[in-house]
Amino acid sequence: MSRTRLEEFSDAVFAVAMTLLALNLAVAGPGHGPLLHQVADHWPSFVAYLISFFTIGLIWVNHHALIGNVAVDRTLALLNLVLLLFVVLIPVDSSSSSR
Repeated sequence: MSRTRLEEFSDAVFAVAMTLLALNLAVAGPGHGPLLHQVADHWPSFVAYLISFFTIGLIWVNHHALIGNVAVDRTLALLNLVLLLFVVLIPVDSSSSSR
């Protein structure tokens, strides 16, 4: 497997994980008060979004630094999949199990 192919696949997975973070953000919408008040009512969700976004971003930056300095082989590709498995778990909403 080429380094470019591994990086492009990984970048796509990181992008999906970061996009999934935004799905947990919601406000009631028009007719339920000013937007700023609605956002303030859900501040824990927005703080969790920021922390998770920057966590995934830091992993992504370090991933690029690492992949740029190693030879890509089958073992690295499999280890990369394990890393990506945990990256994609970051956006999982733990409160969804109590719904």
